[in-house]
Amino acid sequence: DGFEQNQGIILIAATNRPDVIDTALLRPGRFDRQINVPVPDCRGREAILKVHAQIVKMAPNADLAVVARRTPGFAGADLANVINEGALLAARKNKEVVELSDLEEAIERVMAGPQKRSNIMSEREKKIVSYHECGHTLVAKLLPGTDPVHKVSILSRGFALGYTLQLPLEDKYLTSRIDITNRLAILLGGRAAEELAFNEITTGAADDLSKATAYATRMVTEFGMSEVVGPLSLKKPDQEMFMGRDLNKGGGFSERTMQLVDEEVKRIVTEAQTKAREILSANKKSLDQLAQSLFDREVLSGDDVDTILAAARA
Repeated sequence: DGFEQNQGIILIAATNRPDVIDTALLRPGRFDRQINVPVPDCRGREAILKVHAQIVKMAPNADLAVVARRTPGFAGADLANVINEGALLAARKNKEVVELSDLEEAIERVMAGPQKRSNIMSEREKKIVSYHECGHTLVAKLLPGTDPVHKVSILSRGFALGYTLQLPLEDKYLTSRIDITNRLAILLGGRAAEELAFNEITTGAADDLSKATAYATRMVTEFGMSEVVGPLSLKKPDQEMFMGRDLNKGGGFSERTMQLVDEEVKRIVTEAQTKAREILSANKKSLDQLAQSLFDREVLSGDDVDTILAAARA
């Protein structure tokens, strides 16, 4: 390879796509040591945040342990971005220190993009988006074992006209079938709320449908969570199915199996849609009051949602 054995040179490389690496590179004597580096856990995130916060003047209330708990799944670069964004937000407000509220806003900017003040919706569109987001929120609140709702907003960020932010209480390393089916129902709660309130559906649920279909497909083809298809993994060990490669290309599976996969994915998504619709129909008063509050105030915290739902049930 052009190096002498006694030169003391160590080559290190990194990739987030090990599935597309030429196996020749991984032979003994080449890149023959592999270290997997997952995203940090809560303690790791707090430690990373402390490193980046050393160059920023933080307020006493800027508890980085709280920020760490609210950023599950964030990589080191994301956490650095949170501190940088928080500092920029504080500077724009002429603050001398970065407060917890600045860091919370920074988390939302990193997760959903900056707020788009130029997107001005019509009254009808604002009402539809309010019901859509409250559909997600209400299903999430009423299904057992789901992550707490931290905030719901109809202020546009990135490509989204609104968003519902759920934050887990702790890092999770395993996901059960009921966890995924609940997640599917939450995703489809927005579409179900639109249909229930306006007897119409819009393009606003396109991303939700895409995510729901992807989740359901993985349930059937990767996780063995379909009783019809059975405990099978329909992908090659070295193939990441959802990274630009199609299930039907080179998989060696019969057309009948592929048809079963299609049918099961459709069944799972349809059942999740039905579950969301049933929950919202049974709690229409709560949905109406929550949507009206969101329409009026544009942003609701998790505590606001709890207060509104308690009043609706009284």
